[in-house]
Amino acid sequence: MNPIEEGPNDSAPRLRRSRRLSEVFAQLARDAEGPVTLDHICKSLGARAFAPMLVLFAGLNLLPLPPGSSAVLGFPLILIAAQMVSGRRRTWLPRIIGKRSLSADQFRNLMGSLIPRLAKMEQLIKPRYWPFWRRQGERVVGGISLFMAIVVTLPIPGGNWLPAFCTTLLGLSLLERDGILFALGSVVGVIAITVIVGIFTAAGFAGHAILAWLM
Repeated sequence: MNPIEEGPNDSAPRLRRSRRLSEVFAQLARDAEGPVTLDHICKSLGARAFAPMLVLFAGLNLLPLPPGSSAVLGFPLILIAAQMVSGRRRTWLPRIIGKRSLSADQFRNLMGSLIPRLAKMEQLIKPRYWPFWRRQGERVVGGISLFMAIVVTLPIPGGNWLPAFCTTLLGLSLLERDGILFALGSVVGVIAITVIVGIFTAAGFAGHAILAWLM
């Protein structure tokens, strides 16, 4: 059964009213047998799984994973967001990424960490004050998420959490047409950019001071 459906005037897929995204992920974890590929996850979420895939990959970047994981998880995030901006109607992953897999136990462990966090956020989300028409919202969310996804892949200690959180909020806002959540995600995005600029500025001053001291 396809967990995603699209209304005739909607700009992105919406989960059936009886099922939240956390419930869909929980079912994927329960049904996992053998290696779980990204292609399998994408197909399970539906043909137009842009928003759910944003939430999935961004949400995984919120978890305490080994160093370097953000670069691996950030690249699919970039691809999904870029497809949203371009107006592509179906999600697509290149074979080298789509065939990457986790064991069933690894996938269940990741979902076990992600789903409770996601379920808490979902309690506060509902359709309200959505400012976009048709697919306009998908392009706007995709554009912001694309920038944030690029930041996620940068080797900045602690610098990927806020961009990933911003993308998670934006993906959820698109799923439920929640304008308030979209505004909140945008504010988090501005804060993330400010923090990143601050980190680079401080690093630049530090580097300049070290060079001046050495010379």
